[in-house]
Amino acid sequence: MEKAEWYIFSSLSSTYVLISCILFSKFTQEQKEPYMDEIFHVPQAQKYCEGRFNEWDPMITTLPGLYLVSVGIVKPSVWLAGWSGRMVCSTGMLRFINVLFSSGNLYIIYLILCKLHQTDKMQGPPSSPSLHI
Repeated sequence: MEKAEWYIFSSLSSTYVLISCILFSKFTQEQKEPYMDEIFHVPQAQKYCEGRFNEWDPMITTLPGLYLVSVGIVKPSVWLAGWSGRMVCSTGMLRFINVLFSSGNLYIIYLILCKLHQTDKMQGPPSSPSLHI
């Protein structure tokens, strides 16, 4: 990765995370209770946070991967920060997991673009068509 590319990516990702955190904060302040499909997903994730992995809401049609990852991220983070009680798997904390995943997706997209452009560089410039008269 070239130095200029790294600076551009760092600036872009920092700006992205900052805007995402501002939007997350604003949304969480305005909408404290679960919203739209969160009325199904938040209680399910909270069950997983409490260790009740055998309970499942039949209205949910997605795999439990996000709940498991949320528990894997939230529980250790909360323990390290010394938080307890309702903060552990609150709606806001679970929403913040999406900010982390979104930032991770930005990095994955960047890696894919680097790989695609690396392949283009290896192929070299397109050859100019020759005219045969």
